[in-house]
Amino acid sequence: MRIVVPAYPPFNIYTCIASQTTALGPVCVATVVNKMEKWDVEVIDENNLGRFGPRHESGGADHEALQRQRPADVVGLYGGLTSSIPRLYEIAKFYKAKGIVTVAGGQHFGDDSTIEEALSSGVDYVVVGEAEKTIKELLEALQGERDISQVKGIAFLDKGKPVFTGTKEPLTDFDVFALPDFSLVRYARIKIYPVERIRGCGMDCEFCTVKGKPRHARPERLLQHISDLVETRNARNFFVVDDLFGQQRQETLRFCNMLAEYQSRMGIRLRITVQIRLDKARDTELLRAMRHAGVRTVAIGFESPIEQELRAMNKHISAADMVSLAKTFRRFGFWVHGMFIFGYPLKDNADFRMSAKQRIKCYRRFIRQARIDTLQILLPVPLPGTGLRKRLEKQNRIYPLEDVGWEYYDGTFPLFEPDEPMDAEQMHHAARAIMGRFYQFKYMFLVPIQIVSFPAIVFFLHNIRSGWERWHRRWRNYLIRSGGWIVLRRWTVALKQSSFSQKMQKARVRLRGESKS
Repeated sequence: MRIVVPAYPPFNIYTCIASQTTALGPVCVATVVNKMEKWDVEVIDENNLGRFGPRHESGGADHEALQRQRPADVVGLYGGLTSSIPRLYEIAKFYKAKGIVTVAGGQHFGDDSTIEEALSSGVDYVVVGEAEKTIKELLEALQGERDISQVKGIAFLDKGKPVFTGTKEPLTDFDVFALPDFSLVRYARIKIYPVERIRGCGMDCEFCTVKGKPRHARPERLLQHISDLVETRNARNFFVVDDLFGQQRQETLRFCNMLAEYQSRMGIRLRITVQIRLDKARDTELLRAMRHAGVRTVAIGFESPIEQELRAMNKHISAADMVSLAKTFRRFGFWVHGMFIFGYPLKDNADFRMSAKQRIKCYRRFIRQARIDTLQILLPVPLPGTGLRKRLEKQNRIYPLEDVGWEYYDGTFPLFEPDEPMDAEQMHHAARAIMGRFYQFKYMFLVPIQIVSFPAIVFFLHNIRSGWERWHRRWRNYLIRSGGWIVLRRWTVALKQSSFSQKMQKARVRLRGESKS
């Protein structure tokens, strides 16, 4: 079996970071298959092919070469990111034409329309939900060891009609599975290792596909996974992919304390990034434990500094409180990565109007006050299966897929008609303007200046440790912001080549015509 993580579109801003990591889901599924008798498995991440991975001249991996080297009987396709779905279908059709069984799964396939779309686009079987148990049962069915109709959690075509075998219960006992084996990812050069302890999220945000009651693995399992990666792959940099780090508070504290003890015993320092809620800043015991455990960066979904938009997203917090809590994270020494959704569509009964220029000022003021270290401004993405998509579809505001396809569903493109008085072009420009002010060319000059200032800042202050931390934070931020400027420049060039503006105009004309009819 070969599991493929499809390449991002060429105009995607995540290409750089994707070349340093990989997706955790395909590794989890591959590990299960690798434990099955008679099965061999590999993971090919088209976004991270390292130096020696076979590349196709049109982008992605050279699957002809891969198939010559190690012929696959079954190919799994990771549909966790909607923007990579067109590439997923391209790969599926390639293998299906060779008579190879194709299986797809991931968050994109969360409703009937996307499942049926996949089954008509080269995919033989769609796994709905978590795949660790389902993939084993499906492969056994393909070997003739069980009836395919008895495998819960899959969809396939039977005499041309879609058949769904029913929902499988979410996993709760993670100890029955082996730890994810990253050695199965061929060619990739992984610098940042994704790990997890908690699946699910009870926040029920309208725009998010991750729902359901959180399910926890034991802290010992996560510690064992990290320690195995440290000792077998010399890993030092980790990203905990849990949607909300800090859930199940006592177990999180226990994990942090165990990880801190492990690092002390091994004489190493790890760099860990987590996603966490702002209100965890009020828990000083948790913050201290996180720092001792090696958590350096906290990725926080601020979403918006505009009160009306926060209410539309079901966020129960004020902008003023967000500024105060962000500063608390900074005081404890964390690097704060702020994530925002610009131009979130309000509910029908909202009486609120704000121009793009006013919004830009509001965002810039908030970012300056909160002293955010690194920044991500995305546009709202009406992902399949979310409440946001259902609401905008009901209002007939989403651009038709035949004009603005799935490849643009990465958060950097307008995908629907925004609230007045903004139009799509203004919304698109405004988000880029905020990022452009934050990531500027001038930081390339400030990096060497900061290096020269090192002795003055560190050694001429009374507290050398605090002086070092202040200097290092500023140097790191300058370095990242100068790199961000390069990424934005490359993205702008790729954006022009994608002819998105023309496609959006065509979509808007079509949408207006449908509204009138």
